[in-house]
Amino acid sequence: MPKIIQVKRLFFGKRFLAITLTEIILTTEKLNATELNHELIHVAQQRELLYLPFFIWYGIEWLALFVKYRDPMQAYYHLRFEQEAYRHQHDLSYLKHRRHYRYSQ
Repeated sequence: MPKIIQVKRLFFGKRFLAITLTEIILTTEKLNATELNHELIHVAQQRELLYLPFFIWYGIEWLALFVKYRDPMQAYYHLRFEQEAYRHQHDLSYLKHRRHYRYSQ
């Protein structure tokens, strides 16, 4: 289980509740089960890509989507990693049956 650290605010804006960085989840408030599941899906994604490649892929894809949509939040919501996490965040058993590389669909 990753370490959860509550902070006063995140370094990139007020719109977000939490961010997962490798095995650490930084959050501005206590996460409910759905929010925690969303972040744990990101932990699984990062683990299977061995962390650094995940962040490189995430950044490059976000930049490409930002150019396409010209809106940072539209780029964020269209990221394949975020789409998988949002699509399955309510399924609290998702990580038990998740197949590897599900974000690439």
